[in-house]
Amino acid sequence: MVQSVEVVLDDELDSAVRAQWARLREAGLDSQGRIRAETNRPHVTLFVAQAVPSELDETIRAAVGPLPVPIRLGGIVVFGSRRVTLARAVVPSADLLAVHARVYDALRGCPGVPEHIRPGDWTPHVTLARRVPAHDLGRAVVTAGTRHAGESGSVTAVRRWDGTAKREWFVAGMPGPARA
Repeated sequence: MVQSVEVVLDDELDSAVRAQWARLREAGLDSQGRIRAETNRPHVTLFVAQAVPSELDETIRAAVGPLPVPIRLGGIVVFGSRRVTLARAVVPSADLLAVHARVYDALRGCPGVPEHIRPGDWTPHVTLARRVPAHDLGRAVVTAGTRHAGESGSVTAVRRWDGTAKREWFVAGMPGPARA
């Protein structure tokens, strides 16, 4: 499994993404909202590796720098082919790109870092649904909608995610209330 470093959205952007999750579920489509775990939050992944030692939490905090960091959500993006991931693009501001580059530089020695997470190859996004069958893609895009493309807000916390243990912990900032 993997471990990741992620930034968490402010309450307004979190609510907007959760509303999209709910619309997808209500339409009978896959949605991140189907995950009932308390740790399920809209987020942007900054870094992924097979392992990120917990001893690096202070290094991560320093690399991120002061919070909040402004962020703006864009339109819908799709990753994959037969079963796709549906996501909201994140408009890559200079501030967000700088945070990503510093975190990557601080952690690039971790084992199993995929190429797509490198600066210049990274596509910041917030996942709406995974494993959407290609024949449902059009309906999913329309259902999720982009009525709110360009929503601005901020990232307010940095969390670590351990995919094996299914555990999160925060290394900087404070998240809003969990809403499973």
